[in-house]
Amino acid sequence: MRQRVFELRNAGLRQFAATLAVSSLLVLAGLGGAFAQSGNPAPDQGKAAAQPADAAKDAAQAQRRTDEFAEAAQVISGPAGNPECVWLGRRVVRLMWRDDLDTAFRHLDLYDRFGCPGGHIQAAFRCLTRFGGQIDPKVAETLDSRVHACWINPAAQPQQAAASASQAPAPTTGNSQAPQPAASPSPAASPTPAPQK
Repeated sequence: MRQRVFELRNAGLRQFAATLAVSSLLVLAGLGGAFAQSGNPAPDQGKAAAQPADAAKDAAQAQRRTDEFAEAAQVISGPAGNPECVWLGRRVVRLMWRDDLDTAFRHLDLYDRFGCPGGHIQAAFRCLTRFGGQIDPKVAETLDSRVHACWINPAAQPQQAAASASQAPAPTTGNSQAPQPAASPSPAASPTPAPQK
């Protein structure tokens, strides 16, 4: 009886080993075919060329961020020029522009916790809305650079508005009257004047 049990057990193990060997061969054959179709790419050459370029790009981006924080600290007096306020504040303004208000409010809580002025966010966002037509939604750098410029100078005006303001005639000093707005053209001239009351 004991011998019969061992024979059944050995038969089961042989069947399992045969199934495992056949399935392993099928998997290896499939991998070999896939490898043969894809060819032998040289991954070391592609990675070696990409790593110095990525490292230089990361270093340039880190230097740019450091320069932006230093610029903000020089231009803005008070806590709005602190690096943590600059980083969080610009992020809140960017998120508000992208209509991600839930995330913006969570960042705003952190901004307040660091003791940063909430009025500066309002002024920077107001500035950003003035430049809405000049921001390309497909290019992230235009939004980031405009957010930084508005953070540094919330009173900035778009170029078109600034150009039209500089072309307006300046009033002269003295008793002269303020410049009057140009009259709008009338639809048609009437043959008789209207009676005065």
